[in-house]
Amino acid sequence: MAIKIQQRGFALLIAVIFMSVMLTFGLILGSLGYKQQILASAAIQSQYAFYAADAALECVLYQDQQKGIFAFPPVKPALAPKINCDGVDATYPLLLSDGIVSYTPSTKWVIREYVSLDSPAVGMPGTRCAEVTIYKPRSGTGTTYIFSQGYDVSCATVAAPGGARFVVRGLSAQYQ
Repeated sequence: MAIKIQQRGFALLIAVIFMSVMLTFGLILGSLGYKQQILASAAIQSQYAFYAADAALECVLYQDQQKGIFAFPPVKPALAPKINCDGVDATYPLLLSDGIVSYTPSTKWVIREYVSLDSPAVGMPGTRCAEVTIYKPRSGTGTTYIFSQGYDVSCATVAAPGGARFVVRGLSAQYQ
């Protein structure tokens, strides 16, 4: 009497194992691709924020060193000087009432301005924002400090984030 060995379903088992391995590889590659896309997008937004900080810092340096608009005043002014970058009034008025953080007649003047910047890549005005803080000592004494924080979103979004996510990058300068 001959014994008959039945091997039904063996090919099906191999096919199921093979498809499971291929599906796992596909999911892993998809996950890696998604993470790379997120990182690339974050790098681009970080670059926009850095450029906004740099543009605002350069504008304020020009306004202070060439035009002297942040010169130490003898009495506290009602409003901080308005920044004009490349012929455009760049100060965003809705974030601060007067722009003056503090004024001490004998030592320093601290001003904070929000600068609304255009984005040529997007082609829309006011698509980027920067916050610039100027620490100005009394005339002829001490060091001037300028801190610029650039945002990858508009000043309206910075003023009322409403849960929005944005990237911030900062630069500073100091001089006498």
